Amino acid sequence: MFSIRSVTAALITLLATSLLSSPGWALPLSPGDRLRIFVPMDDALPEPERLRLSGVYEINLDGNLLFPFLDPIAAQGLETPEVEKRLANALISKGFFRTDQLQISVQVLQWAPVQVTVAGEVFNPGRVLVNALPDSDKDSRPRPRSEQLLNTTGEAPSERFLAAAIRGAGGLKPNADVQHIRLVRGGQEQVIDLSGVFTGEPVQEVPLIAEDQVIVPQLDSPTNALVRPSQLTPQEVPVILSNLTEPSRRGSEVLTFPYGTRLSQAVVAANCAGGNNITNSKRRVTLVQTDRLTGQTRVSDRKVESLLRSSASSGDNPFLMPQDGVVCYDSKVSTASGVLRFVSDVFAPFFLIQRLFQNNN
Repeated sequence: MFSIRSVTAALITLLATSLLSSPGWALPLSPGDRLRIFVPMDDALPEPERLRLSGVYEINLDGNLLFPFLDPIAAQGLETPEVEKRLANALISKGFFRTDQLQISVQVLQWAPVQVTVAGEVFNPGRVLVNALPDSDKDSRPRPRSEQLLNTTGEAPSERFLAAAIRGAGGLKPNADVQHIRLVRGGQEQVIDLSGVFTGEPVQEVPLIAEDQVIVPQLDSPTNALVRPSQLTPQEVPVILSNLTEPSRRGSEVLTFPYGTRLSQAVVAANCAGGNNITNSKRRVTLVQTDRLTGQTRVSDRKVESLLRSSASSGDNPFLMPQDGVVCYDSKVSTASGVLRFVSDVFAPFFLIQRLFQNNN
């Protein structure tokens, strides 16, 4: 008979195994990953082959595990249970251990940074380094064996996944096809739907390995639902504001706005709106947008009052994108009054001198 305790333990083991082997949680190995390998029976090797096999090993640049007495074992793209299996089979086939003797444990000590390529509808396409090591972990000097074995951790890296790569490439643009993101690995392609990030539905987090390619397709028209801070979009966007006519400002400056901010909000932040209705109601604002990939610049003018009062349309009141420029211009009335003030300020000293001279005479 099976005891309740044994059945419970079996169920827990089954659940843990299913979670680790499911596509959403499995994390394959990549060059630079450091493994802690423990071989309890390595003292059973005959002389002169006796060697402590347990230790810390690193997947080399070719994606192989180099283990004493064995040919290189391909490990890139595999999970640790598969590496355990390959390593055990190799040691048994070489005659170092019998099947009933050998027990091997392979655990990840440190997940390495990996470089991947992100292309398509992201703000900064190109090569991206994900899971970069903190400065405290970049010391490559060898450490004592006891320290290596005691610092084993089973934690998965939070930054070696697809979402982190997209963030590293600047985040998704408004016209990104978030339902058909392509992941290319070793000539094979997988299509991934990340729309749940925006809808609140479950999302399969996909682990990455070195040299993966991420391609974000383009939709025919932008989607407003993507223009907000999220795990896949920017949190903030830098915008260049120029308001030379506002005394409290020094020409132009760069401000950051939450992603999803519209032009009308930047106009208010730049003090382009408000004031005397007679002199300021006909102010204009110019939006300057440059495509960093093509170098093309688009310039569009809008009346400030119309922008503030008819701000529901994305065409009339667009979302701000990184490095957009917002330029404020005064109305003709306020410009004329400014010119008159300038002339008055320039000639006032001369009139004062003339009046003083006349009084003295």
